[in-house]
Amino acid sequence: MATTAKKKPVSKKTTLFDEKAPPGLVDPKLLRHLQEHFGFDGFKQNQGAIIKSLLSGKDTFVIMPTGGGKSLCYQLPAMMSEGVAIIVSPLIALMKNQVDLVRGYSAKDNVAHFLNSTLTKKQIKVV
Repeated sequence: MATTAKKKPVSKKTTLFDEKAPPGLVDPKLLRHLQEHFGFDGFKQNQGAIIKSLLSGKDTFVIMPTGGGKSLCYQLPAMMSEGVAIIVSPLIALMKNQVDLVRGYSAKDNVAHFLNSTLTKKQIKVV
């Protein structure tokens, strides 16, 4: 006998996105920040709507393929917002790659850091 799990209702504060959803209208302010921080003229698929959702404080679940532009969806809001953004990644190589990428787009050296088991105590203090 097969069993099926009951689906929990999605919070009204949560927005779901996947690669099949139609792109929404993009806020000109977001495009300006995209150009300023990354030098791009436009967003891929739903990036603009996803970023707008995050900046409005909504829990946002994104499913996109490799190369679909997920990283920009958390990098741009982090660069537009005050404070610190913490991104959790299970892959040390991906952490370094993402930090190097953001540092390459920013004039500030301290714009991004990573914390993992390969760092010395001195490096951890800097982070």
